[in-house]
Amino acid sequence: MKYFKPLVFTLFIILCCDSCKLAKVSYNMTGGSLNPDIKTFSVDYFPNKALLVVPYLSTLFTEKLQTYMRTKTSLKEVTDNNGDIRFEGQIVGYNQRPIDIQRDEVATNNRLTIEIQVKYTNTKDDKFDFNTRFSNYKDYGIDEDFNSIEESLINEILDKIIDDIYNKAIVNW
Repeated sequence: MKYFKPLVFTLFIILCCDSCKLAKVSYNMTGGSLNPDIKTFSVDYFPNKALLVVPYLSTLFTEKLQTYMRTKTSLKEVTDNNGDIRFEGQIVGYNQRPIDIQRDEVATNNRLTIEIQVKYTNTKDDKFDFNTRFSNYKDYGIDEDFNSIEESLINEILDKIIDDIYNKAIVNW
């Protein structure tokens, strides 16, 4: 009985705050924290401006980012860069280099790195806008045939980059 009065009082305060809109709590299952006024997103085509160009990389990245936003948020996708939040930019780097060089100057691994410049615009609150270069990599052994694993490496790298973009834009990390 001694806990009953404080519990009722606490519930009363919570209900009053909620009905007066003094306290506002929003949550979702993906960890995002968007303003409730944001209803739409748009993703512009990301052209490949890297020195080494993979023909399908631009389309793959653009489609992966669109799909990620559709599945991780309840926002509606719009075209013509007209969303409440907007993603645009370009692929600026695609390179591979040897790593883990041994005493005999032979590398034991190679590293594929992809860099993407992303301009994010939040039309409802410009304090969240950014223009940032995102980069990630995947290592692979020198004994592996790059041509046979290139597509899977690209997909893994793009998934990591898109996670980073989402976290910066939506989760505000």
